[in-house]
Amino acid sequence: MSMNCRQCEQTAKGTGCTTIGVCGKNEEVAILQDVLNYSLMGIAVFANKARELGVIDKETDMFVIEGLFTCVTNVDFDPQRIRVLIDTSVVVKEKIKGLLLDAYKKKNNKDFSSDLPAAALWSPASSMEDLLLQGAALGINTFSDNEDIKSLKELLLYGLRGVASYADHANILGETEEQVNAFFHKALNAILRDEISADELVALNMELGQVNIKCMGILDKGHTGRYQHPVPTSVSLGIKKGPAIIVSGHDLFDLEQLLEQTKDRGVNIYTHGEMLPAHGYPGLKKYENLAGHFGTAWQNQQKEFDNIPAVILMTTNCIQKPKESYTSRIFTTGLVGWPGVEHIEAKDGKKDFSKAINKALELGGFLEDRAGKDILVGFAHNAVLGVADKVIEAVKANQIRHFFLIGGCDGAKPGRNYYTEFAQKVPADCVILTLACGKFRFNTLEFGDIGGIPRLLDCGQCNDAYSAIQIASALAEAFNCSVNDLPLSFILSWYEQKAVCILLSLLSLGIQKIKLGPSLPAFISQNVLKVLIEKFNIAPVVNPEEDLRAILGDEVLKPI
Repeated sequence: MSMNCRQCEQTAKGTGCTTIGVCGKNEEVAILQDVLNYSLMGIAVFANKARELGVIDKETDMFVIEGLFTCVTNVDFDPQRIRVLIDTSVVVKEKIKGLLLDAYKKKNNKDFSSDLPAAALWSPASSMEDLLLQGAALGINTFSDNEDIKSLKELLLYGLRGVASYADHANILGETEEQVNAFFHKALNAILRDEISADELVALNMELGQVNIKCMGILDKGHTGRYQHPVPTSVSLGIKKGPAIIVSGHDLFDLEQLLEQTKDRGVNIYTHGEMLPAHGYPGLKKYENLAGHFGTAWQNQQKEFDNIPAVILMTTNCIQKPKESYTSRIFTTGLVGWPGVEHIEAKDGKKDFSKAINKALELGGFLEDRAGKDILVGFAHNAVLGVADKVIEAVKANQIRHFFLIGGCDGAKPGRNYYTEFAQKVPADCVILTLACGKFRFNTLEFGDIGGIPRLLDCGQCNDAYSAIQIASALAEAFNCSVNDLPLSFILSWYEQKAVCILLSLLSLGIQKIKLGPSLPAFISQNVLKVLIEKFNIAPVVNPEEDLRAILGDEVLKPI
């Protein structure tokens, strides 16, 4: 067997995990994910050709999206569940292949014939042992012998996985977009091509950035259509006496269903990690049993979930290996999975969380109230643009000198204290926009306000980069300039593939001078990095003082 995984920021030695992932993924799971990915590319060959004939199969589209999302870091660590997906992929491939052949014969009055790539003809071995031997030859090392081509193909693949996560959440809420669905097949099909050029791959990566903006837009529509636009809301970090369920991940519909099923049961529901923004949505904050927020970012869960009398529900990616102390009281749902952890499946699009609820009641919960700090959330695009006139006037009056978007993924690797220090050193006449779990590095600090405008504006989850883009675009229009001419800087932290697709979205908009850290992706070759630097002035973070001076000049910095 052979493992070679370098899709996340914490990859071993900055080059790649070869025996076990830093995330906890073992060699077996890594190879099975390579197999699944290869089979998805085989499906894409037929689905892409079928679309050219006007044949679209929603089941095929959804399976490819879920398969890609399954391979995102910290989603599914269960080899048996991935094996089921691999076997199912054969059925899905035969279905779309059949639809293609039928459509082709009707249009051309003859049978379809074409030189097909090996992935389109591939089938999995029946035994797990033989399947793993197959998978050893199907990883990223097979993408190309040319390091730059391989790098650009990896960038495209990891970006696709990120977009798939947003597309899956949007689909759950009933929102789909043909441009998004079609692109998965187009891009996966392109990765298989041996003769593809670097220029073609660069163009596909920029197209992916635009497709992701469209995808984040339909997810935003799904969230706001069901739960209304977020509003500024104070969230307690304290604890209430009584039974408790802590909900982590990203899926707001799972949270809604759990809130509805517990509203008369005396069970307090707490958000964790990227679920924090849920408190800003009127359709969710109306539930009195939405008690507050527990803990910080995903990488601290083993410490935070240890020895507490509460149930944990993991709704999407972000799971770490559960400690023995809470294995019996953690549940997974959706695409997330861990061997030995009880999984709650959907039936007809709905979920029954009775087992988790009964476990919470059995545990009894917290014995007493515990006070905690209150923090503000809910500053998505609708809320911020609602006071855009005040923001614009503050800029014109020199009350607001600069905007910093400090956001992205958090992680355990050393170097992420940079973002805390940067936020602390941002001058008092500057505003910080933040999103995703990177904000937990500094969102409990006191930043004050500028003329009633909070200096720290929490825009939401990682997909709410859409809100940040909408805010930046509106400000650029108001000042009759490009986004690059605004007093706005992007200071991004990345960890996994959703951050990759967001970065590609920003680059596709032509945004310059993004500072990225805490380290650069191992899958970016030196030549590809050179192109990014030359075309977009993208740069690694250095240290807060030096980076602030590079942005603001040598003016006297006025820290809070």
